[in-house]
Amino acid sequence: MKNKSLIAFLILSFSFIACKDDKLAPIAANAVKPTTVTEALPHDTDDPSIWIHPTDASKSIIVGTDKDTDGGLYAFDLSGKIIAKSEVLKRPNNVDIAYGLLIDGKKTDIAVTTERETNKIRIFSLPDLKAIDNGGIPVFEGEDLRDPMGIALYTRPSDKKIFAVVGRKSGPSGSYLWQYELSGSGKNAVAKVVRKFGTYSGKKEIEAIAVDNELGNIYYCDEQVGIRKYKADPALNDNKELAFFGQKDFKADHEGIAIYKKTDSTGYILVSNQQANSFMVYPREGAKGNPNSYPLLAEIPTSTIECDGADVTSINLGGDYKNGLFVAMSNGMTFHYYTWDLIQKRIDEAKK
Repeated sequence: MKNKSLIAFLILSFSFIACKDDKLAPIAANAVKPTTVTEALPHDTDDPSIWIHPTDASKSIIVGTDKDTDGGLYAFDLSGKIIAKSEVLKRPNNVDIAYGLLIDGKKTDIAVTTERETNKIRIFSLPDLKAIDNGGIPVFEGEDLRDPMGIALYTRPSDKKIFAVVGRKSGPSGSYLWQYELSGSGKNAVAKVVRKFGTYSGKKEIEAIAVDNELGNIYYCDEQVGIRKYKADPALNDNKELAFFGQKDFKADHEGIAIYKKTDSTGYILVSNQQANSFMVYPREGAKGNPNSYPLLAEIPTSTIECDGADVTSINLGGDYKNGLFVAMSNGMTFHYYTWDLIQKRIDEAKK
């Protein structure tokens, strides 16, 4: 295990803090321990996303948000070291990554984040984290309720067009989420609204969003209520809610969503049970005979404290991550890396 001393210190410190605050759960005695803990950011970590290097997966990076008025995007290597930083951003919230957006005739991998204090999304090239959005793209224009928070990118398999699904602090039920088609205009990325959808309970907010490109699904957390599922392709003109699950499984907030892909159609959906310091695991393909039914497979206690965001990959990154990597935000301004083997072991144990 890497960074053993740092990991032990962080776990001990955050366990003490959690126990002193009745609102926070302590780390469980049987919690999965991180393989690596990143260097701490200046302010407040919120959401990570994994970028896979095109020729050498061991050089892949994790891009994470530092959520503050003086924040930004940070890139970490697989040992948890900070290796790059974006320009200063005004409270970036969530981040997601897509591959091959055509910018100035060149396919460009991108990281897209919400910038809450300017009501924009910001687009950066990867892996250098250079802005390619001419200062940002306004979202939810014409609305009284804006404050963008959640974001997920959908790459349509048929034509490789890239779409951003954007959520906000609050909004109307039925059009809480807006979907934007991303494209290149000269040396910059631009976006146009192509869809407005999404049921909202009004209970708290919608922040965590994830897209399954291969299955064509969007999942988002209606916090303290449940997880909702919709079709991802705006061309289908289908805004019907397909599933609403996890309604009784969580202590309080439904938070970060990560999708582990065993094959093109199977795997797991992992959702942060924020106030319990655990992740709830559901079958990516749904129940046998019903792709819109999601029985709970396992609850996995982790060492993250109040996790807001997470991401996962099944790609062999080498070293400790031959079967993939699961990354989760934790209080303490860090991200925790877990070798997938540790997560899979707990899922297998729960199935017995």
